[in-house]
Amino acid sequence: MKVLNIAIAAAALLVAAPSMADVLADQKCTTCHDATAKKVGPTWKDIAAKASADDIKAAIEKGAKGKYGKIPMPPQPKAKGDADAIVKAIMAHK
Repeated sequence: MKVLNIAIAAAALLVAAPSMADVLADQKCTTCHDATAKKVGPTWKDIAAKASADDIKAAIEKGAKGKYGKIPMPPQPKAKGDADAIVKAIMAHK
């Protein structure tokens, strides 16, 4: 019975937790980025291959320019609270 209760609790957490894609969509990252198709900004796959988690978090918080081309990424103050989740979602594309 104990194992069943643990399994039910774990399943409830998975259902309640937002997916990584949800975090990216909620913070409007998908406006300029995509997993594999280049848009205004680089793909998440390219970012994960080229940048460290700290670099990505800094780009979210402070902005970035010159690493992926001429178009700069402005700071994303609304995404700052979800920066760790965003970084995790992007790094999953490595």
